[in-house]
Amino acid sequence: MKVLYFAEVKEILNMSKEYIDILEPKTVKEIRQLLNQYHPELMDKKFQIAVNEEFTKEDGIVQPDDIIALIPPVSGG
Repeated sequence: MKVLYFAEVKEILNMSKEYIDILEPKTVKEIRQLLNQYHPELMDKKFQIAVNEEFTKEDGIVQPDDIIALIPPVSGG
């Protein structure tokens, strides 16, 4: 799966994308847990996960060939 990082998450990880192999479909919640294992510095960060350009709930399914994006909350002013 291709993972895209934006805003604060991109700055923390110092990368805009990476590829993570998953062999079978996983829920968004499982993907979030996997990303926290790969990048413990994200554990305390809030972000939404979009799957193929659509925001998805925690029970949404991610396929091995999907593109996901981690998008932190946007603040205005």
